[in-house]
Amino acid sequence: MIPVRGFQEQTVAVLGLGRSGRATAKALAAGGAHPVAWDDNPAARDAASAEGIEIRDLTRNGALDDVACLVTSPGIPHLYPAPNPVIALAWEAGVPVDNDIGLFFRSWATEAWDDFDQTPRVVAVTGSNGKSTTSALIHHILQASGRPTQLAGNIGRGVLDIDPAQDGEVVVLELSSYQTDLARSLTPDVAVFTNLSPDHLDRHGGPGGYFAAKRRLFAEGGPERCVIGVDEIEGRYLANQLAEAPGDDRVIRISAAQKLEGNGWTVFARKGFLSEWRKGRQVGSVDLRDVKGLPGSHNHQNACAAYAVCRTLGLGPKTIESALHSYPGLPHRSQLIAEANGVRYVNDSKATNIDSAAKALQAFQNIRWICGGLEKEGGVAGLLPHVGSVTKAYVIGREAAHFAMQLKGVEAEVCTTMSAAVDRAMAEAAPGEVVLLAPACASFDQYDNFEKRGEDFTQIVRSRL
Repeated sequence: MIPVRGFQEQTVAVLGLGRSGRATAKALAAGGAHPVAWDDNPAARDAASAEGIEIRDLTRNGALDDVACLVTSPGIPHLYPAPNPVIALAWEAGVPVDNDIGLFFRSWATEAWDDFDQTPRVVAVTGSNGKSTTSALIHHILQASGRPTQLAGNIGRGVLDIDPAQDGEVVVLELSSYQTDLARSLTPDVAVFTNLSPDHLDRHGGPGGYFAAKRRLFAEGGPERCVIGVDEIEGRYLANQLAEAPGDDRVIRISAAQKLEGNGWTVFARKGFLSEWRKGRQVGSVDLRDVKGLPGSHNHQNACAAYAVCRTLGLGPKTIESALHSYPGLPHRSQLIAEANGVRYVNDSKATNIDSAAKALQAFQNIRWICGGLEKEGGVAGLLPHVGSVTKAYVIGREAAHFAMQLKGVEAEVCTTMSAAVDRAMAEAAPGEVVLLAPACASFDQYDNFEKRGEDFTQIVRSRL
């Protein structure tokens, strides 16, 4: 646990009692603060109370009168589509609003670091797609090289639930736009921007607000090094804003779509080969084609980002290359779960939006595609240019018929349930084909989250083999 600093003997309110909220309350208490907490869900309040967390109804008048700070969980809206009432009350009372990420950055460094030979570092990864894989991959490479490391944030453990720093340790944080948008302190040593595609637009008031939330990670804290994906205009804009000169190697540009020219520091992948260039010459390369845990160009972009980060941390190309080959992949992200009779079964339940599903479709050939669920804004038109490898679609979800109707030019069968979709895909799949779950939709019409959806797919497939 990371005891929160700066609130000794002060009352701090915690709004939201999920995983991060409960960890925050305990970390505040460990740092000498007096946490009080609230959640609209009675079951969450009861569970927190059973853990010794004091419950206070923050919606009542005067509940914030003695509060020094309000710490809110990332899922609670603070601006769009409308501020949570407790957050609005905090504004009116002049109470600062923060989140656990902000508390982490103000509390991570301690006096104990004076005795370390090597200062601990923080790598923070954000972006629309690939940030989980990139974060886990950086963590894996560091582990394989023998470097002490922890993985936290939007993946792994909550940021305040990790262990205090060791000498020379690297903490890798995956940060969503919900987390970067509100944190009052954002000071990573290395920051990564993978890419940007439309997502969470209602929460951020449109694409500009969504990008602005991501950009805060770079603009607010001034990281020593920035690794920026430049395959979209937002990444090119951000890289240009951060660089002081054409050859400024504090900004490392990465790409999985183009060769990057110039005198700066670049890492790019083309036709399955990763190349590192500095000052106009190649200084490293990796053949990614046989790295089984990273299929497809979108994963090659993740590999470029992880490679660039690890190079800034002092690792050599051969060390990184060796670790890439031992990377097992993340559950629900282009995860090979079975192979039988020449057919591969791949779980990419995390492909919850059009862009991530398109990348999954581009990673494989001869696809039996399981898709559908709770559609996001904009429909599925953006997927149609990427369905050339789809032999047939098997559509699930409560609105499966509507989803199937939008798949122009693709043979589609309305299955509604995962069980029916798997059965039909397995019955029709031929050797050399891939049964791919890449829904392009949220899961909430049938499942609690994308993990549950992926687990259901995995369990059904394995039970049929």
